Amino acid sequence: MSVSRRSFVKSVGAGGAGALLAPWITARGQEALAGEVAAAWPADLANELRLAAPAAIKLDSNENPNGPCAASLEAVRSNLLGGSSRYPGRWVEALRQGLAASLDLPPENLLPGCGSGEILRMTVYAFTKPTRPLITGAPSFEDPTHHAATIGSPVVAVPVDAQLRLDLAGMAEAARGAGLVFLCNPNNPTATVHGAGAVQDFVAHVLRASPETTVLIDEAYHEYVEDPTYATAIPLAMENPRVVVCRTFSKVHGMAGLRVGYAIGHPETLKAMDRHRLRNAVNVLGASAALASLAERDHIERERRLNREAREFTRRGFENIGYRVGPSEANFLMVDVRRDSRDFQAACRRYDVLVGRPFPPLTTHARISIGTMEEMQLAVEIFRKVLREG
Repeated sequence: MSVSRRSFVKSVGAGGAGALLAPWITARGQEALAGEVAAAWPADLANELRLAAPAAIKLDSNENPNGPCAASLEAVRSNLLGGSSRYPGRWVEALRQGLAASLDLPPENLLPGCGSGEILRMTVYAFTKPTRPLITGAPSFEDPTHHAATIGSPVVAVPVDAQLRLDLAGMAEAARGAGLVFLCNPNNPTATVHGAGAVQDFVAHVLRASPETTVLIDEAYHEYVEDPTYATAIPLAMENPRVVVCRTFSKVHGMAGLRVGYAIGHPETLKAMDRHRLRNAVNVLGASAALASLAERDHIERERRLNREAREFTRRGFENIGYRVGPSEANFLMVDVRRDSRDFQAACRRYDVLVGRPFPPLTTHARISIGTMEEMQLAVEIFRKVLREG
């Protein structure tokens, strides 16, 4: 389909946005729309907006390649025109109430945010300062570290252990006098998880040694976990005002581009975080899509199954040629490629396969996000080729 700049704008203005955007927001038609828009607009603008067709296989950001469920897409479609002209307050409140019902929690214990990224920022801003550092793992998700740097809060990064698991004992020892301890469980990028008992003991250790420290537990990959020892830390957050749990709709729900996350904690704790919230940051489309997704249990189970199948296929692809792959309780793998991960990343990019960024101090490990089975079948062949080429 050929789309001129005028007809593109006209189609949106005439109410054709749903039809035009449908292939885009389902992710699988993204390349077609990107090409049409790039052709309709000047090359410099298309490049600036990064609307050129994406790489063939994108395995670098731990996204869900299948996108949102049908109910979420319908919510976006129905609110695209009517809802987009209104501020999102009532939708965000509806999402908070929906989360409360889904999790069987009082609404006052929930705080929606613009992705879990905003929750992480608010928590760092609320509880760290130049005299109260952030404690994290190395490697772990970097956003809290970046946010701490913007306000001059020191960061203490405790290396993971030989099994690529967060060193809970080391982090607890480092937490004395800290403002915030960040525990990513499962951990990104190592995909390892700690069981419920270990997390409970860790929190008790931290708060016994440093009662004024807050513990932030990031459960972005919660829905993917199959380890029977694991359990959510929400009960800890409900019991203790010094514990906050954050989650996101970016992973199993497939809404990374819609930016919706939330925190669970005591009302006074959330109030301290809310002072740093950007007003109206959660948009109408994201809130309505997230609310619709909460009821789609079958969709979540399907996404878990598809991820597991593609992940284990990819694991076997590496192990069959002699490369060690760490355990994974998420939608990505950490692979020891036995060379500088930056070289591996660059070599894969030459074949239009994008893999994760470097994660020091694991300089020879590559993080591989899990795409569709078809994508992983193609990617595994590229990985084998790159590793053979040395």
